[in-house]
Amino acid sequence: MKELDFSRLRRTSLRSRKSKVSFRGCAAPVRKGMSFGAFLAGLPDYLAAKDFRAVVDAVVQARRRGAPVLLGIGAHFIKVGLSPLLLQGLSERIFDGVAMNGAGVIHDVELALVGKTSEDVASQLADGSFGMARETAQFIQGALAAGIGEGLGFGAAVGKAIAGSRAPHRDRSLLAGAWKQGIPVTVHVCVGADVTHMHPETDGAAMGEASLRDFRSFCGLVARLQGGVYLNV
Repeated sequence: MKELDFSRLRRTSLRSRKSKVSFRGCAAPVRKGMSFGAFLAGLPDYLAAKDFRAVVDAVVQARRRGAPVLLGIGAHFIKVGLSPLLLQGLSERIFDGVAMNGAGVIHDVELALVGKTSEDVASQLADGSFGMARETAQFIQGALAAGIGEGLGFGAAVGKAIAGSRAPHRDRSLLAGAWKQGIPVTVHVCVGADVTHMHPETDGAAMGEASLRDFRSFCGLVARLQGGVYLNV
């Protein structure tokens, strides 16, 4: 087979070529005693670091304009231990609302009740015990039953129940903290997707009504989002 002749390649100058990376965007060395603000400013101006700073700037500008900042999270946000940071963000009024799924409620309730969560799926599937913790299902369903009569949505009902309970870790609960501060946490349940749905206490009518209320509340938050920020984490 005949080799291709590269002698007639049309080449360009490195100096005039457009490049995406330069020393101007590189990181600044870390020095002893530097503040976190200086460290943040010294991060490279590329990829994740650049995106992170853009998010921070967007949130700051929204707060200055009085525009809302909403946060959408999955259950892993709570499962990997980030609840304390979000609770701080709520207390400092950085966020105006939080949206989560049903699994997030499960993790928050379990952490409040016993200080631990997240099952070993592989081993507990093998013996049929996966998702069968009765306290979790009983607490959530009891909270919904009480909250429905008070006109509460899913997040508020569970948050109020945790805050008013004797759960040893209730003060570290995201839902309870949001309830006490009057910040809406909307819960968007997919029927059949959460382990608690298999338990006999589950009331589909209460669950559906509570989650529908939260959906409508979430729509109300989004309707006022002009000029604000929505973070999907």
